[in-house]
Amino acid sequence: MPAGLPITARSAVNALGRTTAEVLAALDAGRSGLAPLPGDLREALAAGDAPCGVIPGDLPALPRGLEAFDTRAARIALLALDEVAGPVARAVRRWGAGRVAVLVGTSTSGIARTEAAYLGWRRTGALDPAFDFDRQHAFHALLDLARAVTGVRGPGWVVSTACSSSAKVLGSAMRLVEQGLVDAALVGGVDSLCRTTLHGFGGLEVVSPRGCRPFAADRDGMSVGEGGAFLLLERAGDGPRLLAVGESQDAHHASAPHPEGLGARLAMTDALTRAGLTPGDVDHVNAHGTGTRHNDAAEARAIADLLGAQVPVASTKAYTGHLLGAAGATEAVFALASLERGVVPASLGATPLDPAVGIAVATTRLERRCRVVLSTSLGFGGSNAAVLLGEAA
Repeated sequence: MPAGLPITARSAVNALGRTTAEVLAALDAGRSGLAPLPGDLREALAAGDAPCGVIPGDLPALPRGLEAFDTRAARIALLALDEVAGPVARAVRRWGAGRVAVLVGTSTSGIARTEAAYLGWRRTGALDPAFDFDRQHAFHALLDLARAVTGVRGPGWVVSTACSSSAKVLGSAMRLVEQGLVDAALVGGVDSLCRTTLHGFGGLEVVSPRGCRPFAADRDGMSVGEGGAFLLLERAGDGPRLLAVGESQDAHHASAPHPEGLGARLAMTDALTRAGLTPGDVDHVNAHGTGTRHNDAAEARAIADLLGAQVPVASTKAYTGHLLGAAGATEAVFALASLERGVVPASLGATPLDPAVGIAVATTRLERRCRVVLSTSLGFGGSNAAVLLGEAA
Protein backbone atom coordinates (compact mmCIF):
# COMPACT_ATOMS: atom_id res chain seq x y z
CA MET A 1 0.00 0.00 0.00
CA PRO A 2 1.35 3.51 -0.79
CA ALA A 3 2.64 5.42 2.23
CA GLY A 4 0.30 8.42 2.15
CA LEU A 5 0.36 11.00 4.95
CA PRO A 6 -0.01 9.96 8.59
CA ILE A 7 -2.97 11.40 10.48
CA THR A 8 -1.58 12.05 13.95
CA ALA A 9 -4.66 13.52 15.64
CA ARG A 10 -8.36 13.96 15.01
CA SER A 11 -11.49 15.25 16.74
CA ALA A 12 -15.22 15.41 16.14
CA VAL A 13 -18.14 17.06 17.92
CA ASN A 14 -21.74 16.82 16.74
CA ALA A 15 -25.17 15.61 17.80
CA LEU A 16 -23.65 12.36 19.05
CA GLY A 17 -21.50 14.08 21.66
CA ARG A 18 -19.26 16.91 22.74
CA THR A 19 -16.05 14.86 22.56
CA THR A 20 -14.67 12.41 20.03
CA ALA A 21 -14.99 9.58 22.56
CA GLU A 22 -18.70 10.34 23.08
CA VAL A 23 -19.28 10.58 19.34
CA LEU A 24 -17.62 7.24 18.56
CA ALA A 25 -19.30 5.51 21.49
CA ALA A 26 -22.71 6.50 20.13
CA LEU A 27 -21.68 5.38 16.64
CA ASP A 28 -20.57 2.00 18.01
CA ALA A 29 -23.86 1.64 19.91
CA GLY A 30 -25.95 2.46 16.83
CA ARG A 31 -27.55 5.38 18.64
CA SER A 32 -28.83 8.35 16.63
CA GLY A 33 -28.27 11.89 17.82
CA LEU A 34 -31.18 13.39 15.86
CA ALA A 35 -33.55 15.40 18.04
CA PRO A 36 -36.14 18.20 17.79
CA LEU A 37 -34.86 21.63 16.84
CA PRO A 38 -34.36 24.29 19.52
CA GLY A 39 -37.41 26.51 19.85
CA ASP A 40 -35.80 29.58 18.29
CA LEU A 41 -35.16 27.69 15.05
CA ARG A 42 -38.31 25.60 14.72
CA GLU A 43 -40.20 28.25 12.76
CA ALA A 44 -37.45 28.15 10.11
CA LEU A 45 -38.67 24.74 8.92
CA ALA A 46 -42.10 24.18 7.43
CA ALA A 47 -42.07 20.90 9.36
CA GLY A 48 -40.89 22.52 12.57
CA ASP A 49 -40.70 19.25 14.47
CA ALA A 50 -38.42 17.55 11.91
CA PRO A 51 -35.47 15.95 13.75
CA CYS A 52 -32.09 17.62 13.27
CA GLY A 53 -28.56 17.04 14.53
CA VAL A 54 -27.99 19.51 17.37
CA ILE A 55 -24.89 19.46 19.59
CA PRO A 56 -26.17 18.65 23.11
CA GLY A 57 -25.85 21.17 25.92
CA ASP A 58 -24.59 24.73 26.04
CA LEU A 59 -21.45 25.53 24.08
CA PRO A 60 -18.60 27.09 26.10
CA ALA A 61 -17.93 30.77 25.67
CA LEU A 62 -14.84 31.95 23.85
CA PRO A 63 -11.79 32.74 26.02
CA ARG A 64 -10.89 36.25 27.00
CA GLY A 65 -9.43 38.23 24.14
CA LEU A 66 -11.39 36.36 21.48
CA GLU A 67 -14.87 37.63 22.34
CA ALA A 68 -15.16 39.53 19.06
CA PHE A 69 -15.22 36.17 17.19
CA ASP A 70 -18.15 34.85 19.23
CA THR A 71 -20.60 32.87 17.09
CA ARG A 72 -22.12 29.42 17.42
CA ALA A 73 -19.78 28.22 14.67
CA ALA A 74 -16.78 29.64 16.54
CA ARG A 75 -17.82 27.88 19.74
CA ILE A 76 -18.19 24.59 17.86
CA ALA A 77 -14.77 25.11 16.29
CA LEU A 78 -13.10 25.70 19.66
CA LEU A 79 -14.76 22.62 21.13
CA ALA A 80 -13.27 20.52 18.33
CA LEU A 81 -9.90 22.30 18.33
CA ASP A 82 -9.47 21.79 22.06
CA GLU A 83 -9.06 18.02 21.61
CA VAL A 84 -6.22 18.37 19.10
CA ALA A 85 -4.50 21.28 20.85
CA GLY A 86 -1.68 19.13 22.30
CA PRO A 87 -0.74 17.38 19.03
CA VAL A 88 -0.94 20.64 17.10
CA ALA A 89 1.37 22.33 19.62
CA ARG A 90 3.84 19.46 19.21
CA ALA A 91 3.66 19.79 15.43
CA VAL A 92 4.37 23.52 15.69
CA ARG A 93 7.42 22.80 17.87
CA ARG A 94 8.58 20.03 15.54
CA TRP A 95 8.14 21.73 12.18
CA GLY A 96 7.90 25.44 13.01
CA ALA A 97 4.74 27.56 13.08
CA GLY A 98 5.26 28.74 9.50
CA ARG A 99 5.50 25.17 8.22
CA VAL A 100 2.06 24.14 9.50
CA ALA A 101 -0.96 25.02 7.35
CA VAL A 102 -4.53 25.48 8.55
CA LEU A 103 -7.37 24.82 6.11
CA VAL A 104 -11.07 24.95 7.00
CA GLY A 105 -14.24 23.98 5.15
CA THR A 106 -17.60 25.57 5.92
CA SER A 107 -20.87 26.44 4.27
CA THR A 108 -22.37 28.75 6.89
CA SER A 109 -19.54 30.14 9.05
CA GLY A 110 -21.16 32.77 11.30
CA ILE A 111 -24.37 33.32 9.33
CA ALA A 112 -26.44 32.46 12.43
CA ARG A 113 -24.91 35.49 14.20
CA THR A 114 -25.73 37.74 11.24
CA GLU A 115 -29.30 36.47 11.24
CA ALA A 116 -29.60 37.35 14.93
CA ALA A 117 -28.17 40.84 14.30
CA TYR A 118 -30.60 41.38 11.43
CA LEU A 119 -33.62 40.24 13.44
CA GLY A 120 -32.55 42.54 16.26
CA TRP A 121 -32.32 45.43 13.83
CA ARG A 122 -35.81 44.64 12.53
CA ARG A 123 -37.18 44.79 16.09
CA THR A 124 -35.34 47.84 17.38
CA GLY A 125 -34.07 49.74 14.37
CA ALA A 126 -30.51 49.54 15.71
CA LEU A 127 -27.74 47.09 14.89
CA ASP A 128 -26.22 45.23 17.82
CA PRO A 129 -22.94 47.06 18.58
CA ALA A 130 -21.30 43.72 19.40
CA PHE A 131 -21.90 42.46 15.86
CA ASP A 132 -18.60 42.32 13.97
CA PHE A 133 -19.07 41.39 10.31
CA ASP A 134 -15.40 40.71 9.66
CA ARG A 135 -14.83 38.48 12.70
CA GLN A 136 -18.24 36.85 12.90
CA HIS A 137 -19.95 36.60 9.51
CA ALA A 138 -16.96 36.33 7.17
CA PHE A 139 -15.76 32.82 6.34
CA HIS A 140 -12.15 33.73 7.10
CA ALA A 141 -13.17 34.39 10.71
CA LEU A 142 -12.93 30.64 11.41
CA LEU A 143 -9.44 30.60 9.93
CA ASP A 144 -8.35 33.62 11.99
CA LEU A 145 -9.78 32.02 15.13
CA ALA A 146 -7.98 28.72 14.51
CA ARG A 147 -4.69 30.55 14.02
CA ALA A 148 -5.22 32.59 17.18
CA VAL A 149 -5.77 29.57 19.41
CA THR A 150 -3.16 27.22 17.85
CA GLY A 151 -0.28 29.51 16.96
CA VAL A 152 -0.17 28.04 13.45
CA ARG A 153 1.29 30.53 10.97
CA GLY A 154 1.59 28.60 7.72
CA PRO A 155 -0.58 28.93 4.60
CA GLY A 156 -4.29 29.01 5.26
CA TRP A 157 -7.60 29.36 3.49
CA VAL A 158 -11.27 28.48 3.71
CA VAL A 159 -13.04 26.24 1.19
CA SER A 160 -16.80 26.56 0.70
CA THR A 161 -18.08 24.05 -1.86
CA ALA A 162 -21.21 23.08 0.04
CA CYS A 163 -21.20 19.46 1.22
CA SER A 164 -17.71 18.64 -0.09
CA SER A 165 -15.99 21.59 1.63
CA SER A 166 -14.10 19.82 4.41
CA ALA A 167 -13.26 16.82 2.23
CA LYS A 168 -11.62 19.12 -0.30
CA VAL A 169 -9.35 20.71 2.32
CA LEU A 170 -7.81 17.28 2.87
CA GLY A 171 -6.82 17.29 -0.79
CA SER A 172 -5.45 20.82 -0.50
CA ALA A 173 -3.37 19.83 2.52
CA MET A 174 -1.96 16.78 0.76
CA ARG A 175 -0.85 18.90 -2.19
CA LEU A 176 0.82 21.45 0.09
CA VAL A 177 2.85 18.74 1.81
CA GLU A 178 3.71 16.91 -1.42
CA GLN A 179 4.94 20.16 -2.98
CA GLY A 180 7.20 20.86 -0.02
CA LEU A 181 5.39 24.03 1.01
CA VAL A 182 4.52 22.77 4.50
CA ASP A 183 5.35 19.81 6.72
CA ALA A 184 1.99 19.53 8.46
CA ALA A 185 -1.56 20.75 8.10
CA LEU A 186 -4.47 21.19 10.47
CA VAL A 187 -7.60 20.61 8.40
CA GLY A 188 -11.26 20.43 9.27
CA GLY A 189 -14.77 21.67 8.86
CA VAL A 190 -17.32 23.57 10.94
CA ASP A 191 -20.98 24.37 10.38
CA SER A 192 -23.75 25.44 12.72
CA LEU A 193 -27.50 25.32 12.36
CA CYS A 194 -29.02 28.55 11.10
CA ARG A 195 -32.23 29.83 9.57
CA THR A 196 -30.70 30.25 6.12
CA THR A 197 -29.82 26.56 5.89
CA LEU A 198 -33.14 25.39 7.33
CA HIS A 199 -35.20 27.66 5.07
CA GLY A 200 -33.10 26.61 2.07
CA PHE A 201 -33.52 22.87 2.46
CA GLY A 202 -37.13 23.35 3.53
CA GLY A 203 -37.74 25.30 0.33
CA LEU A 204 -36.28 22.44 -1.68
CA GLU A 205 -38.76 20.14 0.10
CA VAL A 206 -36.05 17.60 0.90
CA VAL A 207 -36.19 17.60 4.72
CA SER A 208 -37.53 14.40 6.26
CA PRO A 209 -40.27 15.01 8.85
CA ARG A 210 -39.20 11.90 10.78
CA GLY A 211 -35.41 11.73 10.36
CA CYS A 212 -33.30 10.68 7.39
CA ARG A 213 -33.10 6.98 6.45
CA PRO A 214 -30.38 6.64 3.79
CA PHE A 215 -30.91 3.88 1.20
CA ALA A 216 -34.24 2.80 2.73
CA ALA A 217 -37.08 1.89 0.37
CA ASP A 218 -39.33 4.54 1.97
CA ARG A 219 -36.69 7.22 2.54
CA ASP A 220 -38.22 10.68 2.41
CA GLY A 221 -35.46 13.22 2.77
CA MET A 222 -32.45 14.48 4.68
CA SER A 223 -31.89 15.78 8.20
CA VAL A 224 -29.87 18.95 8.79
CA GLY A 225 -27.13 18.88 11.40
CA GLU A 226 -24.26 20.86 12.89
CA GLY A 227 -20.80 19.97 14.08
CA GLY A 228 -17.07 20.32 13.70
CA ALA A 229 -14.12 18.03 13.06
CA PHE A 230 -10.36 18.50 12.68
CA LEU A 231 -7.50 16.26 11.56
CA LEU A 232 -3.76 16.82 11.81
CA LEU A 233 -1.69 15.59 8.86
CA GLU A 234 2.10 15.42 9.10
CA ARG A 235 4.89 14.58 6.70
CA ALA A 236 6.13 11.89 9.08
CA GLY A 237 4.64 10.14 12.08
CA ASP A 238 2.52 7.25 13.26
CA GLY A 239 -1.12 6.63 12.58
CA PRO A 240 -3.58 5.77 9.84
CA ARG A 241 -2.89 7.32 6.46
CA LEU A 242 -4.53 9.74 4.10
CA LEU A 243 -3.80 7.92 0.84
CA ALA A 244 -5.44 10.27 -1.66
CA VAL A 245 -8.29 12.66 -2.30
CA GLY A 246 -10.11 12.50 -5.62
CA GLU A 247 -12.10 15.45 -6.87
CA SER A 248 -14.53 16.14 -9.70
CA GLN A 249 -16.93 18.81 -10.90
CA ASP A 250 -19.76 17.52 -13.05
CA ALA A 251 -21.80 20.78 -12.86
CA HIS A 252 -24.93 18.81 -13.66
CA HIS A 253 -27.37 20.94 -11.64
CA ALA A 254 -27.41 23.53 -8.89
CA SER A 255 -28.77 21.07 -6.32
CA ALA A 256 -29.58 17.71 -7.95
CA PRO A 257 -26.93 15.00 -8.51
CA HIS A 258 -26.10 13.61 -11.92
CA PRO A 259 -28.64 10.77 -12.27
CA GLU A 260 -25.95 8.24 -13.23
CA GLY A 261 -23.62 9.35 -10.43
CA LEU A 262 -21.05 10.64 -12.92
CA GLY A 263 -19.34 13.09 -10.59
CA ALA A 264 -19.20 10.62 -7.70
CA ARG A 265 -17.70 7.95 -9.92
CA LEU A 266 -15.10 10.36 -11.33
CA ALA A 267 -14.05 11.48 -7.83
CA MET A 268 -13.73 7.91 -6.54
CA THR A 269 -11.77 6.88 -9.65
CA ASP A 270 -9.45 9.86 -9.24
CA ALA A 271 -8.74 8.91 -5.61
CA LEU A 272 -7.91 5.30 -6.50
CA THR A 273 -5.70 6.37 -9.40
CA ARG A 274 -3.76 8.85 -7.27
CA ALA A 275 -3.20 6.19 -4.61
CA GLY A 276 -2.22 3.52 -7.12
CA LEU A 277 -5.01 1.22 -5.92
CA THR A 278 -7.77 -0.72 -7.62
CA PRO A 279 -11.50 -0.90 -6.83
CA GLY A 280 -10.93 -4.32 -5.28
CA ASP A 281 -8.66 -2.78 -2.62
CA VAL A 282 -11.54 -0.87 -0.99
CA ASP A 283 -12.92 -2.66 2.09
CA HIS A 284 -15.67 -0.20 3.06
CA VAL A 285 -17.39 2.93 1.75
CA ASN A 286 -18.66 5.64 4.08
CA ALA A 287 -21.23 7.00 1.63
CA HIS A 288 -22.49 10.54 1.31
CA GLY A 289 -25.95 8.96 1.68
CA THR A 290 -28.21 11.87 2.56
CA GLY A 291 -31.51 9.98 2.51
CA THR A 292 -33.04 11.84 -0.43
CA ARG A 293 -34.50 9.77 -3.26
CA HIS A 294 -32.24 11.05 -6.03
CA ASN A 295 -28.95 11.41 -4.14
CA ASP A 296 -28.96 7.87 -2.77
CA ALA A 297 -29.94 6.35 -6.11
CA ALA A 298 -27.24 8.24 -8.03
CA GLU A 299 -24.51 7.50 -5.50
CA ALA A 300 -25.46 3.83 -5.27
CA ARG A 301 -25.18 3.53 -9.03
CA ALA A 302 -21.72 5.11 -8.97
CA ILE A 303 -20.55 2.74 -6.21
CA ALA A 304 -21.97 -0.32 -7.95
CA ASP A 305 -20.48 0.65 -11.33
CA LEU A 306 -17.00 1.27 -9.94
CA LEU A 307 -16.61 -0.90 -6.84
CA GLY A 308 -19.18 -3.63 -7.41
CA ALA A 309 -22.18 -4.71 -5.39
CA GLN A 310 -20.37 -6.49 -2.55
CA VAL A 311 -18.27 -3.81 -0.78
CA PRO A 312 -19.95 -2.88 2.56
CA VAL A 313 -21.50 0.58 2.41
CA ALA A 314 -22.82 2.70 5.28
CA SER A 315 -24.12 6.23 5.65
CA THR A 316 -23.66 7.91 9.03
CA LYS A 317 -26.02 10.83 8.43
CA ALA A 318 -28.87 9.17 10.33
CA TYR A 319 -26.62 9.52 13.39
CA THR A 320 -25.56 13.17 13.01
CA GLY A 321 -27.71 14.73 10.33
CA HIS A 322 -26.06 16.25 7.29
CA LEU A 323 -23.25 18.46 8.61
CA LEU A 324 -22.84 20.25 5.26
CA GLY A 325 -19.44 21.98 5.29
CA ALA A 326 -18.32 19.83 8.24
CA ALA A 327 -19.51 16.52 6.74
CA GLY A 328 -16.32 15.57 4.87
CA ALA A 329 -13.99 15.95 7.85
CA THR A 330 -16.48 14.33 10.24
CA GLU A 331 -16.97 11.30 8.04
CA ALA A 332 -13.21 11.01 7.57
CA VAL A 333 -13.03 10.63 11.37
CA PHE A 334 -15.71 7.91 11.16
CA ALA A 335 -13.75 6.19 8.38
CA LEU A 336 -10.62 6.26 10.54
CA ALA A 337 -12.59 4.58 13.32
CA SER A 338 -13.52 1.78 10.91
CA LEU A 339 -9.84 1.31 10.02
CA GLU A 340 -8.69 1.21 13.62
CA ARG A 341 -11.57 -0.76 15.17
CA GLY A 342 -12.33 -3.17 12.35
CA VAL A 343 -15.99 -2.15 12.29
CA VAL A 344 -18.45 -0.99 9.64
CA PRO A 345 -21.21 0.98 11.42
CA ALA A 346 -24.84 0.12 10.85
CA SER A 347 -26.60 2.39 8.37
CA LEU A 348 -29.44 3.41 10.67
CA GLY A 349 -32.97 3.25 9.33
CA ALA A 350 -31.97 1.56 6.08
CA THR A 351 -34.48 -1.27 6.45
CA PRO A 352 -36.45 -2.12 4.52
CA LEU A 353 -33.59 -1.57 2.09
CA ASP A 354 -34.45 -0.18 -1.33
CA PRO A 355 -33.75 -3.14 -3.65
CA ALA A 356 -33.13 -0.73 -6.51
CA VAL A 357 -29.92 0.64 -4.94
CA GLY A 358 -28.10 -2.60 -5.75
CA ILE A 359 -25.25 -2.22 -3.22
CA ALA A 360 -24.35 -3.95 0.05
CA VAL A 361 -25.67 -1.45 2.59
CA ALA A 362 -24.71 -2.49 6.13
CA THR A 363 -28.08 -2.63 7.89
CA THR A 364 -26.35 -4.02 11.00
CA ARG A 365 -22.93 -3.37 12.51
CA LEU A 366 -20.26 -5.49 10.81
CA GLU A 367 -16.96 -6.59 12.31
CA ARG A 368 -14.32 -6.98 9.62
CA ARG A 369 -10.81 -5.78 8.94
CA CYS A 370 -10.79 -2.54 6.98
CA ARG A 371 -7.44 -1.78 5.38
CA VAL A 372 -8.73 0.85 2.95
CA VAL A 373 -11.86 2.97 3.43
CA LEU A 374 -13.35 5.39 0.92
CA SER A 375 -15.46 8.31 2.16
CA THR A 376 -17.52 10.30 -0.33
CA SER A 377 -18.76 13.89 -0.12
CA LEU A 378 -20.98 15.10 -2.94
CA GLY A 379 -21.76 18.81 -2.96
CA PHE A 380 -24.31 21.06 -4.60
CA GLY A 381 -23.39 22.13 -8.09
CA GLY A 382 -21.69 18.80 -8.71
CA SER A 383 -18.66 19.57 -6.53
CA ASN A 384 -17.50 16.12 -5.39
CA ALA A 385 -14.68 14.67 -3.33
CA ALA A 386 -13.66 11.14 -2.36
CA VAL A 387 -11.27 10.66 0.58
CA LEU A 388 -9.22 7.45 0.56
CA LEU A 389 -7.84 6.37 3.92
CA GLY A 390 -5.59 3.44 4.82
CA GLU A 391 -4.52 1.67 7.98
CA ALA A 392 -1.27 2.62 9.70
CA ALA A 393 1.89 1.66 7.85
